[in-house]
Amino acid sequence: MWDVLKRSTSWMWVVRKSRESKAFFVTFATICGVIPGIIGYGVMHLTSTTNPQLEAKLRLNARPDTQMMGKANKERLAEYLGELQRKEDTNDRYVAALRGETLTRKPYVRIQPIPNQDHPQPTKS
Repeated sequence: MWDVLKRSTSWMWVVRKSRESKAFFVTFATICGVIPGIIGYGVMHLTSTTNPQLEAKLRLNARPDTQMMGKANKERLAEYLGELQRKEDTNDRYVAALRGETLTRKPYVRIQPIPNQDHPQPTKS
């Protein structure tokens, strides 16, 4: 990619103008950031919907695994937000994840190791 840009006269012109003029550099950088941002915002705005009937129809036609994941994510989010509202220390959640452990829903017992799942090895005859 760099070899292509090195040989491009238009790119070399942009580099030269950017070195010569700080105003050109700021303008060029702003255009490179703002124009794609405006296009992206427009696409997101045009493709998003707030139609309640369409959302209800999509929820009714959702696959069971999608509904199950949505319910599980909603429960996890509710649990996490509840901990934040009660101002509980949630750092142990991350410590447990780093150790390969999972948190339980039992009060006073927050960290429980994942049980070791030993699979018997098939023996060769």
